[in-house]
Order: sequence, then structure tokens, then C-alpha cells
Amino acid sequence: MIAPYDYEALWLKAKMFLNRAMDQKDSRPFDERALWATLALELLAKAALARTSPVLIAEPTEEGTNLLIATGLLESKSETRFVTVRAKTLFQRCQLAFRPFNATEAGKMTAARNDYLHGATPGFTSIPEDSWWPLFWRQAIILNTAVDRELDDLVGSDREAEVQRHLDQNRKNIEHRLEMLIQQARTRLAQHNAGTLPTRIAKQWSPGTDRTIGHSYSDPHPCPACTGKGLIEGDYVNDTRVEGHQIHDDDWETTVELDVLSDYFSCWDCGLVLDNYELLEQAGLPDTFTTEGDDSDIREPDYGND
Repeated sequence: MIAPYDYEALWLKAKMFLNRAMDQKDSRPFDERALWATLALELLAKAALARTSPVLIAEPTEEGTNLLIATGLLESKSETRFVTVRAKTLFQRCQLAFRPFNATEAGKMTAARNDYLHGATPGFTSIPEDSWWPLFWRQAIILNTAVDRELDDLVGSDREAEVQRHLDQNRKNIEHRLEMLIQQARTRLAQHNAGTLPTRIAKQWSPGTDRTIGHSYSDPHPCPACTGKGLIEGDYVNDTRVEGHQIHDDDWETTVELDVLSDYFSCWDCGLVLDNYELLEQAGLPDTFTTEGDDSDIREPDYGND
């Protein structure tokens, strides 16, 4: 019997779903093919995490049944069925473990799937099919690589070129979007400095406008558009370093240093906003930044004794 957390079985199921997702347009409509694709994406996320440890996909409960099954101490049966964590949790863990996987982009696809299945929305997504597939494959290929598989292993050599075209298109889309955003920011700043900025735009933007998103951590960085005062933000800590410094004989001071994954950039001067890791990467901004933490970043959570 195949274990429900077996990463190879999860990957093979994802491969089967993708085979349906890549059927010809006259065989299945886009909505149905996109549905199979998002189901495959979730399975790829489970496979990638379970390859490291099945515990990473087990839903924690008070009695720990799923964790016990994941570690092989308990058998998965009808009365003790193995339950995995939600897609949102899977994607967040994959973002931390398998950069540059983007949990937000993957989550949007899952949300569209849920709306399509459970809501009144007649279509799968408002994104055109030609634009949707490049976004999908950008995420899927990262997870497939995390399982140590090649692209042709997943889709077959006869469909590899089709996926590669989507990946190439995604790279071009990112390049074009970054170029557009930087040029727009430079033009807006130049018009402001020359006093020719249209009134409508001036009401919405001026140098010094706060464009930050409010992530937990941030670090100043020069803007790639105007070299002005930019700020990189992130929520996920990649590494924590703690050092003790002796001030006096019996007096020590602890400093905490955090390496944080970069997720968002904004500029106070020109108003440039780069709202995902792919744009930051294309702009040459660092994928992590170092910032000062405090005791709360290293304190272990309290465990109840009742």
C-alpha cells in the first residue's frame, strides 16, 4: 500500500493531472485544464516538501495523529486518515524552502480555483489563457526541480517545447513590466521636477509618498530607477544569528541579526513599486537583506501544561 505522504506517488499524481491539463483546446476547455493544473500545483508542493520530510505536509492536531503517521509510528487507515495542511500553508513553506517560488502567485491560482468550484463565478479566472500559463509554469517548474526531476520527466519530451515557450514568455513579461515600471517612475519624477506633472497624477503621487506595504522587516536600499531612498521589505526570516557581548564583568548584551527574504520594494522619491520577488530579482535587488532583530525573534513559544 502506498503511503499517503509518499513524495514519488504525489509527484506521479501531479504528472497525471498535468497530462489532462495539457490536452488540446478542442478536447477540454481552458477552465477545466486550468483546474487540473492548479490541482497538480498543490500536489507538486506536497511532493517537494514531503521529499525532505513528510512531517512538513502533515496537519498538526492535538493528538498528533497526522504527525505520527508521517513519521511511520502510526498506520493511515479509514479511522486514522492522513490529513495534510492547507494549500496556503504548503505554498508559504515552499516559498521559504524553494526560492524563487512565489506563494502569493500560487495562492491566487488556488483562490481562483476555489471560486470556480464553490462560488457563482462562471469562469476560472479573468486572466487570459495566453498570460495564465506562463505564470503557472513559472511556479510549477520550481517545485518540479525541488523534487529533483527534469521538465521532460514531468510533461514528456513531446510537450517540453510548449512549456519552455511559456517559461520564455514569462521571462519576457517580467522584463517588459520592469522596464515599464522604471520608465514610468523616472518620467513621473522628471515631470514633477519640471513642474509639468498632470494634475490628476499629482493628486495621487508626489515625492515622499509612503508606498510601503507594512511587512515585518525592512532595510533601506537605493532605488533602481532614480537611486533615491528605497526600502526593501519582507516577512520571512531565512536565518537568525545571536551574539553575546560582554559589557562588564557580569553584564552581557545580546544582539540578534536576521537574514530576511526580500518580497517588496518601494521608493519614497520616484514612487517605484516592485511587488513580487521576480521583479526584484530582475531589477538586480538582493534576494535577502540583513536587519536587527530582538528577543522576540529567538524566543521559543510557550507550551501549555494543562
